[in-house]
Amino acid sequence: MWNYGLGMTYIVVPLYAQSCGLSGIEIGLLFSIPVFFQVVFNLVGGAYTDRFGGRRIMLISCWLVAAGGVGFIFAAQFWTLFICQVLMVLSRAAFWPATWALASELPGERGKQMGRLNALTNVGQITGTTAAGFILAGLGYTASFITLACMGVLGYVCGVRSHEAKRKAHTPGASVFAPYTSLLRRRVIYYAVMCAYLSALPFSLSMSFYPLLFKDFGFSPETSGLFLALRAAGSIGAGLIAARFVQSGPRSLSPVVAGMSVACAVGLIPAINHAAPIALSMVLVGLGSGVMTLYFQITMSEVTDLTERGSALALGGLGWGLSHFTTPLALGWISDHYGMIPGFYCIGAFALLWTGVIALLRPWAFMHTKLAN
Repeated sequence: MWNYGLGMTYIVVPLYAQSCGLSGIEIGLLFSIPVFFQVVFNLVGGAYTDRFGGRRIMLISCWLVAAGGVGFIFAAQFWTLFICQVLMVLSRAAFWPATWALASELPGERGKQMGRLNALTNVGQITGTTAAGFILAGLGYTASFITLACMGVLGYVCGVRSHEAKRKAHTPGASVFAPYTSLLRRRVIYYAVMCAYLSALPFSLSMSFYPLLFKDFGFSPETSGLFLALRAAGSIGAGLIAARFVQSGPRSLSPVVAGMSVACAVGLIPAINHAAPIALSMVLVGLGSGVMTLYFQITMSEVTDLTERGSALALGGLGWGLSHFTTPLALGWISDHYGMIPGFYCIGAFALLWTGVIALLRPWAFMHTKLAN
């Protein structure tokens, strides 16, 4: 339910912002500046997940979606839209580390459990993104935002009866942020954050400039919703099929293959204005980002214990936040000065370069960890 609402925002919010008269750079700012709040709240949420468990944090995130949906109904200018976006990014910052930590506690093989979680959340995004195009075309923006708010409430109803592992009693007087001190001394954590950054790049484009590119190409909101749903479908394939092949460690080629898929799919999507190659690119970018997401989740979980896992996964979420900040802002600036299509070419080239850096850093990152061999 939560991801149904998130999927809706990918279509509705950027188109609504454009309909309100915002420029390309203003739309980029709308999606990037609130990420400052996400970065801070992400680290706070990860620390409190370790202290109190992911369930409470997850439930709070559902109410933030509901509040954001209600706020969008009345927003019509940059600053009112900005406040609503802050609520949405705070919800993302709380939701992901909390649910990842909950999934890491489940019995069974960790990679498969993470894959199932990612697949299920992407099912929500598919239905939400697809439905958003039809709701928007048939009923307008107000009905879309009411539906978004309802999804937040339904997410709370679904999650309120969930369970989690019992937390160990913390040392009296110990700071809730103490796990970060240990985590930030480990090379592999920085490496995993880099992987998380690249895994989030397609999400950053989905919630900002993908819908605008498809609109410029002449596609309807319904078709744009279907294109974005194909990205989520590719991630489902990664979660259910590729999960059994994704392994961590310095010799794993998973991040390299996934990064190249993301880079090629993002950089080449504007090359041909036709539904078939666009659809193929969206599936490929979803598959690549899904594999990369699984890789950094497994890596973070394997090199940490339960008392610091929420904080570690929150640092992974920090990589997502940095992507959500830099990608829309950079593409918005390039769009205003050189055009949207050159902007996608530049983002694709950057992703390819980032993949090369990840490939070179693998041996260095896993040195002195239990996965070194």
